[in-house]
Order: sequence, then structure tokens, then C-alpha cells
Amino acid sequence: MMTAAALPPTRRHFLARAVALAAALPACALAAPPIPTSSLFDVKRFGAKGDGRTLDSPAVNAAIAAAAAAGGGTVYFPPGRYLSASIRLKSKITLYLEAGAVIEAVDASVARYDLPEPNEAGGNYQDYGHSHWQTGLIWGIGLNNVAIVGGGLIHGKGLVSGHDKNTGYYTPEPDQPGEGDKAIALRECSNVTLRDFSILHGGHFGILATGCRNMLVDHLTIDTNRDGMNIDACTNVRVTNCTLNTPWDDAICLKASYGLGRIQHCENITISDCMVSGNFDEGSVIDGTFKRSAPEYRSGRYGRIKLGTESNGDFKHITITNCIFDECKGLAIESVDGSHIENMTISNITMRNVVNDPIFIRLGARLRGPNKPPVGSIKRINISNIVVSGALRNHACTIAGLIGHPIEDIRISNVQIETQGGGEAAWSALVPPELPNGYPEPGMFGKAPSYAFYMRHVKAVEVHHVKVGYVQPEGRTAVVLDDVHDVSFHAVNLQRGQGGAALFELRGVSEFSAKDVRGMPDREVRGHVDALTL
Repeated sequence: MMTAAALPPTRRHFLARAVALAAALPACALAAPPIPTSSLFDVKRFGAKGDGRTLDSPAVNAAIAAAAAAGGGTVYFPPGRYLSASIRLKSKITLYLEAGAVIEAVDASVARYDLPEPNEAGGNYQDYGHSHWQTGLIWGIGLNNVAIVGGGLIHGKGLVSGHDKNTGYYTPEPDQPGEGDKAIALRECSNVTLRDFSILHGGHFGILATGCRNMLVDHLTIDTNRDGMNIDACTNVRVTNCTLNTPWDDAICLKASYGLGRIQHCENITISDCMVSGNFDEGSVIDGTFKRSAPEYRSGRYGRIKLGTESNGDFKHITITNCIFDECKGLAIESVDGSHIENMTISNITMRNVVNDPIFIRLGARLRGPNKPPVGSIKRINISNIVVSGALRNHACTIAGLIGHPIEDIRISNVQIETQGGGEAAWSALVPPELPNGYPEPGMFGKAPSYAFYMRHVKAVEVHHVKVGYVQPEGRTAVVLDDVHDVSFHAVNLQRGQGGAALFELRGVSEFSAKDVRGMPDREVRGHVDALTL
């Protein structure tokens, strides 16, 4: 063990202050309890070389074990390149990655990772990556008071992503036992702090946290080849001040899977002050160049914030605020496996060059779970202060429930959307297929019949102080409402499509109100109307 007294004075003082900052936040800020500054365990004292040639994970695990035996401590990585297979976290441990320290995942041909733990109860209702945690480069199960902090880098160079670059399809599991597939994997841990470091090329997940409680994720940069972070069936989580570039999958994804072998909810979650993107070369966000060149395999420009698709448990009390979406997919809220999504606030979002629906809300009936769960619900969602520019053609903001299962109580206010336009007038007559058990994804219904909003099987909607327009000629209706009850548009500015296209098309709508809509007189529909164009 290397004590603080054994370090040079400048480094000793710096580490003492850094450890205190990492551990001294009040309990309400979800920080770990204070760690004595004398409890520093330098991995080099346990045999790590940090030379980029030696396998250092055995020495790292020895340092972690020694710290745990001492009642807890900080495992310190000085600058260097530490080649590693599995690193096994323990309770009351902080990994401190000093600036210049790199933990690099080795290829499984160099060293095998820990084998996946059995998961017979929960492994059948989501993909392999969501169902196992010991395959992570850094993993922990059932721990408390754990942290990874500091200005260093976790490079998942040798991790597999589960993506076939030739076919474009995801594979169900690694090709061979002993492969690692995620950078950080935590299951049923409490009082977790992840702060200040970066993740490059994180494999299937940069971070997979399942069933965790009281978790702070702050000031991370994740620049990776699949999902940035998945917060799955977790409670009391704050994701703040993070930058994520994920061209081939989602950036921040909330889920409520059956991976734990039981239904557990995802609730009390805040995502704030983050930037997500899907169109920069991997690694160019971490190095600050923000390059856009030909990717290794064709980018889908994902990079979004999403709820679902795994949705066995509920999503409740969620806030997403003060975030930037840059050249990626938009915001997706999806319940397809029986989940109840409710009490959600989305505000202060700016989106540029969204490649599909800026807002996509879907209640579906895939119902993947034990005993064929019933259809869930989506209700009480407030979306406000959203600015969108450069949204691609073919799409609209989509809110789509199911016959007999409407999405309810949606309020959209103070929203400005500029689309690229280019939709054809004939598309306004399209009736998208229902696809109740289809995979929920913007574009699943084909070309949208409207360019601003398409709503189907929805109840109690308020849209006010909203402006939607286009750049290139647009021939579609602005808003199509299909099987919608109790809907009002107030103080709305919709650019009318070319050739006298309608502002509204009502298909099976009741209790409709339009007031202060630019370009048309106020209009109310009492009762039910099968077809009406305004």
C-alpha cells in the first residue's frame, strides 16, 4: 500500500484535495461517504507497469482487494497505459484515474475476461448484453459506496460491440467465451459516483447500470461504437454535464428490462446539461477535433436520448432538461412491453439536423416478457421550450398509441421546429399501418402524412405557442389527427403547404379546438367528426 505520505508533496496535496472533492458531497447529492486520504493504494506498488505492454489487471485487482480488506480506500492510477482484462470492483472503493492514465481493454486473445454469470430467470427477454455484467472491463455486482473518478481514460479497445460490420446486424452474444463486451457494468449497486473521466470505444455499452440506486454520473465524455450509457431499472439517478458521441446506437438510454429476473421500475431520473451527437468520427470528440469523415461502417446517426425499447418495468418521475442534440435522432419515448410511463418533463432542448422525428412517442404491444404482459400506458408528459432546425423530410413529430389504448395527457408548448421540407402532396392521403407489435422506431410507419405533427390514438392533448415551418417546398398537410379525443391548438403558427395544402386533417376526432392559429379562423368541433379538412 502507498500512503499519502509516500507521495511527492505536490501530488500528495493534489490527491488529498481530489479525493475529498470526490467523496465529500452531501448525501442529497448522491456522493459516496468521505474516504480517509491515507487510504491510497497505488496500482504500481502492486506490480502494475502502466507501460502499454504488460497485462496489469492482476495487479489492479490485487490493489482493489487490499483496499477492500483495509475497510475501503482509493485505488490510484498514475499516468500510464494499463492493459487490462476484467477489473473487479468491491464496496467502499474509489478508482482514481489521474489525467494521463489509460485503462485499455485487451483483446480476448491476450487475456480472457470473466465468464458471464448465469441468468436463467432474466436472460430471455432482452439481448445478451443487457443480461450479463461480469463480461464488463470494469464490473461490480451488489456493491455499495463505489466510485470511478479522475481525468483519465477508459479505452475499450479490445471489447466486442455485438455489431457485424459487414451485415449491419447485431449479434446475440460474443463469438466466444471470455470476450468482454462493455466498459463499465454495474448491477444492484448503491451510492455510485462516476465523474470526470472519458470512455473511448466502449463496446456494447460504455456504461450499463442495472438495478442501481443513488447514482451520480457527472462530467463524462463518452465517444463510442454503440450505446453510450444505459440506465436500466434504476432509482434516484442524476446524469449531468456529459458529452456523448454515439453514431451507431443511442447516447443516453433509460430502460426497464427483465434482466434482473423480475420487474423493477426506472424512476426518479434526471438528465440535464448534456450534449448528444451521432455524426462525429469515433474519438474525435474526445480529442476535440469533431471530425466528420467516412465512418468505419455506415453511421445511422443515432446519438439520441431514449426511453425503451426494453420496457417491462415502469418509467416514472423523469426529467430531461437543458440538453443539445446535434446531428442525431431525436427524443424517443417508448412503452412496448407493458410499461407505464408517466409524470415526465422535457424542457429546454435544442436539436440540429435531426434525422428522423424530433419527438417520437409510441405505445405498442410487443409485450416481450413472462406471462404475456398487458399493454402499458403513457400519460402526463410535459414537453416545453424545444427548438429544432434541419429536421429531415418524410418525418413529423409522432405520437402514436393503440386502438383502445390511447396515449393521454400530453402538453406541448413553446416549441419551434424548422424542417427541411420536401414532402409530396400525395403523402397526405396516406394511412400508416398500425403495426401494434412492430419494433418501435421513428419511421416505422413509413412516410408521414403530415410534416408537423402526426397523432393517432391519443387523448387529452394541448399544443400551444408552437411554430412549425419548412425550408424546401412542402406539399403535405401540417397536422393529421386520427382517433384523437379532446385536443386543442392555441397560438399556433403553421406554415401552409404548397398548392393550398390543409393545416389540419381530422380523421375520427372529437372535442377539437383551434384558436389563434395563423391563417385560419377559430374553430371548435363538439362531439365527433369522421373526416374534416381545415
